[in-house]
Amino acid sequence: MHVLDPYPFSRTPLSFDRAKELVLHNLEGAVQVLRQAGLNASAEISLGSPRRGINKFAREWGADLVMVGCNDASDLTRLFLGSTAQSVLRHAPCSVEIVRIRTGQGAVVGFRPMKILAATDGSDCSKAALRSIAARPWPSGSEIKLISVPEFHYLQNPPYLAFVEVKDLEQASLEDARKAVSGGAGILEEAGLKVTTDVPSFEDRPFRVILHEAEGWGADIIVVGSHGRSGFDRVVLGSVSEAVALHARCSVEVIRSGVPAET
Repeated sequence: MHVLDPYPFSRTPLSFDRAKELVLHNLEGAVQVLRQAGLNASAEISLGSPRRGINKFAREWGADLVMVGCNDASDLTRLFLGSTAQSVLRHAPCSVEIVRIRTGQGAVVGFRPMKILAATDGSDCSKAALRSIAARPWPSGSEIKLISVPEFHYLQNPPYLAFVEVKDLEQASLEDARKAVSGGAGILEEAGLKVTTDVPSFEDRPFRVILHEAEGWGADIIVVGSHGRSGFDRVVLGSVSEAVALHARCSVEVIRSGVPAET
């Protein structure tokens, strides 16, 4: 679908009609690609603001996934994405994927093995993301790397805690991360997927650790749950998932399941 803002054409109706014709032509070309892949596809033009129109249509149509394309991973593009993609990420009633072609990869024709990086914190949303991965027919030879970032190890010597308390919290956080990857691996392995697990030793904010792992491993896509375990993240889209989606150099899918979207 394409959301066309009619406001710039308010005084030039003929230009607006030509714009609609061009958009529809481009959409039909994209639809043909999907149909040739055996998918049931149709085109839709919606009038209004893209920031609101995409989510409105997704809600009314009952979409399971919204995909937003991006073929440039530059810092400028990630800033530009903020207006539309960030709104979709925050307010969509369903899962969202930002699709990027990795630098130097070129257009991908047909199916090829993929490298899927999944991040989990053991929360319900993380488990929903893993079940979503497990339910898909990934191309033969695809690999999944499952990681969990200890939530405490990037906080360096908080002044309000004693040394022994810091060490206890670090150990508890590490154990939680190990349990999360162990339980998550079970979900993926039951589906017959090839899985490796890791609790990264790289110490930084969780979203930066995830991005670091994706870059180092050469991931094609990062899959995360929309919300973490904290109470705040259950109200607003998790800051970790949003930061990963907006700053990654590869595709990112944010799985939203069982959490009401903002209106």
